[in-house]
Amino acid sequence: MTVVAPPRHPGEHGNRGRREVRTVLGSRRSIAPGEGQASMRVLLVEDNAELVALLVKGLARSGFSADTVGNAADAAYSLAAMRYAAIVLDLGLPDQDGLSLLRSIRGRGDSTPVLVLTARDGVSDRVNGLRAGADDYLVKPFAMDELVARLQALLRRPGNLLGRELTFGNVSLETVGRRVFVDGTVRVFPARETAILEILLRRGGNVVPKRLFEDQLFGLSGDVGSNAVEVYVHRLRKMLQDCGATVKIHTVRGVGYLLAEEKAAA
Repeated sequence: MTVVAPPRHPGEHGNRGRREVRTVLGSRRSIAPGEGQASMRVLLVEDNAELVALLVKGLARSGFSADTVGNAADAAYSLAAMRYAAIVLDLGLPDQDGLSLLRSIRGRGDSTPVLVLTARDGVSDRVNGLRAGADDYLVKPFAMDELVARLQALLRRPGNLLGRELTFGNVSLETVGRRVFVDGTVRVFPARETAILEILLRRGGNVVPKRLFEDQLFGLSGDVGSNAVEVYVHRLRKMLQDCGATVKIHTVRGVGYLLAEEKAAA
Protein backbone atom coordinates (compact mmCIF):
# COMPACT_ATOMS: atom_id res chain seq x y z
CA MET A 1 0.00 0.00 0.00
CA THR A 2 1.32 3.43 -0.95
CA VAL A 3 0.52 6.19 1.50
CA VAL A 4 0.15 9.68 0.04
CA ALA A 5 0.12 12.59 2.46
CA PRO A 6 -3.19 14.47 2.11
CA PRO A 7 -2.65 17.93 0.59
CA ARG A 8 -2.28 20.89 2.88
CA HIS A 9 -4.80 23.64 2.27
CA PRO A 10 -4.01 27.35 2.15
CA GLY A 11 -3.56 28.75 5.63
CA GLU A 12 -3.44 25.28 7.14
CA HIS A 13 0.09 25.47 8.48
CA GLY A 14 -0.79 27.79 11.34
CA ASN A 15 -3.68 25.60 12.47
CA ARG A 16 -2.36 22.12 11.84
CA GLY A 17 -1.85 21.40 15.55
CA ARG A 18 -5.60 21.92 16.11
CA ARG A 19 -6.43 18.99 13.85
CA GLU A 20 -4.96 16.43 16.25
CA VAL A 21 -7.35 14.18 18.16
CA ARG A 22 -7.04 15.59 21.65
CA THR A 23 -7.05 13.39 24.73
CA VAL A 24 -4.15 13.41 27.21
CA LEU A 25 -2.89 16.92 27.98
CA GLY A 26 -4.80 18.27 25.00
CA SER A 27 -2.96 16.75 22.08
CA ARG A 28 -1.79 13.20 22.57
CA ARG A 29 -3.44 10.03 21.37
CA SER A 30 -2.51 6.45 22.19
CA ILE A 31 -3.16 3.76 19.57
CA ALA A 32 -2.93 0.10 20.62
CA PRO A 33 -2.30 -2.87 18.33
CA GLY A 34 -4.87 -5.55 17.75
CA GLU A 35 -5.42 -8.42 20.14
CA GLY A 36 -2.43 -10.75 20.27
CA GLN A 37 -0.05 -8.28 18.64
CA ALA A 38 3.32 -7.12 19.96
CA SER A 39 3.69 -4.27 22.40
CA MET A 40 6.50 -2.34 20.72
CA ARG A 41 5.57 1.31 21.25
CA VAL A 42 6.63 4.16 18.96
CA LEU A 43 6.12 7.91 19.09
CA LEU A 44 4.62 9.34 15.89
CA VAL A 45 5.31 13.06 15.51
CA GLU A 46 3.09 14.22 12.63
CA ASP A 47 0.63 17.13 12.45
CA ASN A 48 -1.49 15.94 9.51
CA ALA A 49 -4.43 14.12 11.14
CA GLU A 50 -5.46 12.27 7.98
CA LEU A 51 -1.96 10.88 7.50
CA VAL A 52 -1.77 10.00 11.20
CA ALA A 53 -4.94 7.92 10.88
CA LEU A 54 -3.41 5.94 7.99
CA LEU A 55 -0.12 5.48 9.79
CA VAL A 56 -1.52 4.23 13.10
CA LYS A 57 -3.68 1.65 11.33
CA GLY A 58 -0.72 0.36 9.34
CA LEU A 59 1.54 0.29 12.38
CA ALA A 60 -1.08 -1.54 14.48
CA ARG A 61 -1.47 -4.19 11.80
CA SER A 62 2.28 -4.80 12.05
CA GLY A 63 2.29 -5.09 15.83
CA PHE A 64 3.29 -1.56 16.86
CA SER A 65 1.51 0.59 19.40
CA ALA A 66 1.67 4.33 18.69
CA ASP A 67 1.41 7.49 20.73
CA THR A 68 0.79 10.44 18.41
CA VAL A 69 1.59 14.12 18.86
CA GLY A 70 1.19 17.01 16.44
CA ASN A 71 3.95 19.41 17.45
CA ALA A 72 7.49 19.56 18.81
CA ALA A 73 6.49 20.74 22.30
CA ASP A 74 4.25 17.74 22.89
CA ALA A 75 6.89 15.44 21.43
CA ALA A 76 9.48 16.73 23.90
CA TYR A 77 7.03 16.26 26.77
CA SER A 78 6.22 12.70 25.69
CA LEU A 79 9.90 11.78 25.38
CA ALA A 80 10.55 13.13 28.86
CA ALA A 81 7.61 11.14 30.25
CA MET A 82 8.37 7.70 28.85
CA ARG A 83 10.69 5.54 26.78
CA TYR A 84 9.85 4.57 23.18
CA ALA A 85 11.24 1.84 20.97
CA ALA A 86 11.48 4.33 18.08
CA ILE A 87 10.35 7.76 16.86
CA VAL A 88 8.75 8.52 13.48
CA LEU A 89 9.34 12.22 12.91
CA ASP A 90 7.86 14.67 10.40
CA LEU A 91 10.04 17.74 9.79
CA GLY A 92 7.33 20.31 8.94
CA LEU A 93 5.87 20.84 12.42
CA PRO A 94 3.79 23.93 13.27
CA ASP A 95 5.82 25.15 16.26
CA GLN A 96 9.38 24.11 15.43
CA ASP A 97 11.34 22.56 12.60
CA GLY A 98 11.68 18.81 13.08
CA LEU A 99 15.44 18.97 12.62
CA SER A 100 15.71 21.29 15.62
CA LEU A 101 13.72 18.81 17.70
CA LEU A 102 15.96 16.00 16.46
CA ARG A 103 19.12 17.89 17.42
CA SER A 104 17.61 18.53 20.87
CA ILE A 105 16.85 14.81 21.30
CA ARG A 106 20.41 13.83 20.41
CA GLY A 107 21.86 16.72 22.40
CA ARG A 108 20.54 15.31 25.65
CA GLY A 109 21.99 11.87 24.93
CA ASP A 110 18.78 10.16 23.84
CA SER A 111 19.71 7.40 21.37
CA THR A 112 16.16 6.27 20.54
CA PRO A 113 16.08 5.29 16.84
CA VAL A 114 14.55 8.07 14.72
CA LEU A 115 12.98 7.56 11.30
CA VAL A 116 12.41 10.88 9.53
CA LEU A 117 9.26 10.93 7.40
CA THR A 118 9.01 14.02 5.22
CA ALA A 119 8.23 15.53 1.82
CA ARG A 120 11.70 17.13 1.67
CA ASP A 121 13.30 14.97 -1.00
CA GLY A 122 16.51 16.77 -1.97
CA VAL A 123 19.89 15.14 -1.42
CA SER A 124 20.91 18.02 0.85
CA ASP A 125 17.71 17.51 2.89
CA ARG A 126 18.50 13.84 3.43
CA VAL A 127 22.12 14.61 4.31
CA ASN A 128 21.05 17.30 6.80
CA GLY A 129 18.57 14.93 8.40
CA LEU A 130 21.11 12.16 8.82
CA ARG A 131 23.73 14.57 10.13
CA ALA A 132 21.23 15.96 12.64
CA GLY A 133 20.90 12.48 14.12
CA ALA A 134 18.29 10.59 12.08
CA ASP A 135 18.84 6.86 11.77
CA ASP A 136 16.84 6.62 8.55
CA TYR A 137 15.05 8.95 6.13
CA LEU A 138 11.88 8.16 4.16
CA VAL A 139 10.34 10.55 1.63
CA LYS A 140 6.58 11.01 1.15
CA PRO A 141 4.71 9.45 -0.61
CA PHE A 142 5.82 6.07 0.67
CA ALA A 143 4.65 2.47 0.93
CA MET A 144 3.43 1.44 4.37
CA ASP A 145 5.25 -1.88 4.02
CA GLU A 146 8.50 -0.01 3.50
CA LEU A 147 7.94 2.17 6.56
CA VAL A 148 7.32 -0.90 8.71
CA ALA A 149 10.31 -2.73 7.22
CA ARG A 150 12.58 0.24 7.93
CA LEU A 151 11.36 0.45 11.54
CA GLN A 152 11.95 -3.25 12.01
CA ALA A 153 15.43 -2.94 10.52
CA LEU A 154 16.27 -0.11 12.94
CA LEU A 155 15.08 -2.17 15.89
CA ARG A 156 17.11 -5.20 14.82
CA ARG A 157 20.34 -3.28 15.06
CA PRO A 158 22.62 -4.23 17.98
CA GLY A 159 21.39 -2.64 21.21
CA ASN A 160 17.82 -2.18 19.96
CA LEU A 161 14.73 -4.17 20.82
CA LEU A 162 13.48 -6.27 17.93
CA GLY A 163 14.23 -9.92 17.36
CA ARG A 164 12.23 -12.66 15.63
CA GLU A 165 12.69 -15.27 18.36
CA LEU A 166 13.50 -14.73 22.01
CA THR A 167 14.68 -17.54 24.28
CA PHE A 168 15.55 -17.74 27.96
CA GLY A 169 15.82 -21.07 29.75
CA ASN A 170 13.29 -23.41 28.16
CA VAL A 171 10.89 -20.57 27.26
CA SER A 172 10.77 -19.09 23.75
CA LEU A 173 8.59 -16.51 22.04
CA GLU A 174 8.10 -16.02 18.31
CA THR A 175 7.67 -12.24 18.17
CA VAL A 176 5.94 -12.23 14.79
CA GLY A 177 3.53 -15.14 15.25
CA ARG A 178 3.13 -14.39 18.99
CA ARG A 179 3.55 -18.08 19.85
CA VAL A 180 4.96 -19.08 23.24
CA PHE A 181 6.90 -22.33 23.62
CA VAL A 182 7.80 -23.98 26.92
CA ASP A 183 10.25 -26.87 26.56
CA GLY A 184 9.34 -27.08 22.86
CA THR A 185 5.57 -27.24 23.38
CA VAL A 186 3.27 -24.44 22.20
CA ARG A 187 1.41 -22.77 25.06
CA VAL A 188 -1.50 -20.35 24.73
CA PHE A 189 -0.99 -17.16 26.75
CA PRO A 190 -3.31 -14.10 26.67
CA ALA A 191 -2.08 -10.99 24.84
CA ARG A 192 -1.16 -8.91 27.92
CA GLU A 193 0.74 -11.74 29.57
CA THR A 194 2.53 -12.44 26.28
CA ALA A 195 3.52 -8.77 26.04
CA ILE A 196 4.94 -8.84 29.57
CA LEU A 197 6.82 -12.05 28.81
CA GLU A 198 8.31 -10.41 25.70
CA ILE A 199 9.61 -7.46 27.72
CA LEU A 200 11.17 -9.82 30.29
CA LEU A 201 12.71 -12.07 27.64
CA ARG A 202 14.34 -9.11 25.89
CA ARG A 203 16.10 -8.27 29.16
CA GLY A 204 16.52 -11.75 30.62
CA GLY A 205 18.65 -11.70 33.75
CA ASN A 206 18.22 -7.94 34.21
CA VAL A 207 15.78 -6.01 36.37
CA VAL A 208 13.01 -4.36 34.32
CA PRO A 209 11.50 -1.25 35.96
CA LYS A 210 7.76 -1.38 36.58
CA ARG A 211 7.43 1.95 34.74
CA LEU A 212 8.69 0.33 31.55
CA PHE A 213 5.88 -2.22 31.64
CA GLU A 214 3.35 0.57 32.11
CA ASP A 215 4.83 2.57 29.24
CA GLN A 216 4.93 -0.32 26.80
CA LEU A 217 1.53 -1.78 27.69
CA PHE A 218 -0.54 1.35 28.20
CA GLY A 219 1.41 4.29 26.74
CA LEU A 220 0.00 7.78 27.24
CA SER A 221 -3.61 6.63 27.40
CA GLY A 222 -3.53 6.83 31.18
CA ASP A 223 -5.81 3.76 31.25
CA VAL A 224 -3.83 1.83 33.83
CA GLY A 225 -4.73 0.93 37.40
CA SER A 226 -2.22 1.24 40.21
CA ASN A 227 -1.81 -2.56 40.44
CA ALA A 228 -2.46 -3.53 36.79
CA VAL A 229 1.12 -4.62 36.12
CA GLU A 230 1.22 -6.66 39.35
CA VAL A 231 -1.96 -8.51 38.31
CA TYR A 232 -0.61 -9.44 34.87
CA VAL A 233 2.78 -10.45 36.29
CA HIS A 234 1.09 -12.64 38.90
CA ARG A 235 -0.93 -14.41 36.19
CA LEU A 236 2.13 -14.89 33.97
CA ARG A 237 4.19 -16.22 36.89
CA LYS A 238 1.55 -18.87 37.59
CA MET A 239 1.25 -19.80 33.89
CA LEU A 240 4.99 -20.32 33.59
CA GLN A 241 5.06 -22.43 36.75
CA ASP A 242 2.12 -24.57 35.61
CA CYS A 243 3.80 -25.16 32.22
CA GLY A 244 7.03 -26.39 33.77
CA ALA A 245 9.14 -23.40 32.77
CA THR A 246 12.72 -23.31 34.05
CA VAL A 247 12.49 -19.53 34.45
CA LYS A 248 10.83 -17.59 37.24
CA ILE A 249 9.74 -13.96 37.62
CA HIS A 250 11.18 -12.35 40.74
CA THR A 251 9.83 -9.12 42.24
CA VAL A 252 12.47 -6.54 43.10
CA ARG A 253 10.59 -4.40 45.59
CA GLY A 254 10.39 -0.75 44.76
CA VAL A 255 12.05 -1.31 41.37
CA GLY A 256 10.45 -3.86 39.06
CA TYR A 257 10.79 -7.47 37.95
CA LEU A 258 13.55 -9.90 37.04
CA LEU A 259 13.34 -13.03 34.88
CA ALA A 260 15.86 -15.59 36.10
CA GLU A 261 16.55 -19.20 35.22
CA GLU A 262 16.01 -21.61 38.10
CA LYS A 263 18.77 -24.21 38.33
CA ALA A 264 17.70 -27.76 39.11
CA ALA A 265 18.84 -29.03 42.48
CA ALA A 266 21.82 -31.34 42.36
